[in-house]
Amino acid sequence: MCGTWWVVSVSVLIACSAPKIPLGNPPQEIAAMLQRSASDWNRGDLTGFMSDYAQDSLTSYMANGHVQYGWQALYDRYQKNYFAPGKSRDSLSFDELHVRVLTPDFAYATARFKLTRGDSVVASGPFTLVLQKQGDRWRILHDHTSADPK
Repeated sequence: MCGTWWVVSVSVLIACSAPKIPLGNPPQEIAAMLQRSASDWNRGDLTGFMSDYAQDSLTSYMANGHVQYGWQALYDRYQKNYFAPGKSRDSLSFDELHVRVLTPDFAYATARFKLTRGDSVVASGPFTLVLQKQGDRWRILHDHTSADPK
């Protein structure tokens, strides 16, 4: 009995003295990610903008009733529709961000996007992101974007 007590006591002592891994502040980190992402878009930096998406074949984007899979396919879509020579790219901003942390490494976020040209809103709508913490960065695994009615 004495040996069991000793093992339990040592185990509790080790658990209590183990260094705590900081969880960070996912809502703040994700807000900063989206702010940087909009800045990348507005500067014409598609590579920077796309760095927030997980670079794999299962990354998904859903809009207009269609789902597209794969980081490269999404990159190519943005390149063709918004970043090709001669294309006009409106100014991007995000607001109404709400983040729900599911685990230390997974979260989902809802927010609204807005594309403006001068003083006019060209497009806007709500979106939902499923995110995973990969290393020291949050990455988008799934993006479901809807457009407000015109």
